[in-house]
Amino acid sequence: MKKLITIGALSLFGLTLSIAHADENAIRQALAKSMPSIKVGTVKPSEINGLHEVTVGGNIFYASDDGRYLVQGHLVDIAARTDITEEKLSSVRKQAIDNLGIDKMIVFKPKVSKYTVSIFTDIDCGYCRKLHSEIDQYMAAGITIQYLFFPRAGKGSDSYDKAISVWCADDRKEALTAAKKGDKLEAKTCDNPVDEHMQLAEDFEVKGTPMIVTEKGNIFPGYLPAKQLAEALESEKSEK
Repeated sequence: MKKLITIGALSLFGLTLSIAHADENAIRQALAKSMPSIKVGTVKPSEINGLHEVTVGGNIFYASDDGRYLVQGHLVDIAARTDITEEKLSSVRKQAIDNLGIDKMIVFKPKVSKYTVSIFTDIDCGYCRKLHSEIDQYMAAGITIQYLFFPRAGKGSDSYDKAISVWCADDRKEALTAAKKGDKLEAKTCDNPVDEHMQLAEDFEVKGTPMIVTEKGNIFPGYLPAKQLAEALESEKSEK
């Protein structure tokens, strides 16, 4: 009897895996057909029966098992008072930034680095300029800053062109500092990651700049002084 039960359980488990795999394939095929430009990451069952969790870049969507319907929004566990989607988004953001790589960012690193943040910045944004004007204070606090460009005026704007000129400069850090002071830059073009930065900002639903992303993928929207940011990062480090 025990043997029969075991065989039955294994058969049921295998059937469940087969169905789950079939659902994943159906979703991937449906999305590839209807939205060929998006790059789908993971597809796995969500906490709600009939919905699969789909990662795209730095975002999370939910799809019906047949891939026909796509839901955008946050899944909230009312009983536990927990935003399930937001908790998962932090790891998705972290992975997306890791996938981009520091070779596609402009990095200011102190002699002794205690924390690392990635910051979406706009050269012509007032608070972005204020933050960068205090770069020495962030360095003194042991905060490594990895800059990504998010010219809010969009592609082809003056801010967009400045971002490309900074990236194509002989000394990117020096050019970025000069640009944020309002100095006129030599216009340059070259292969650059600015469009990738902007796509990532869109995936992260960046609404304004600066937007700070921590090592754990959490976000601090807006400017934070070095001391306050260091305290927040230290607090994050102590969290489980």
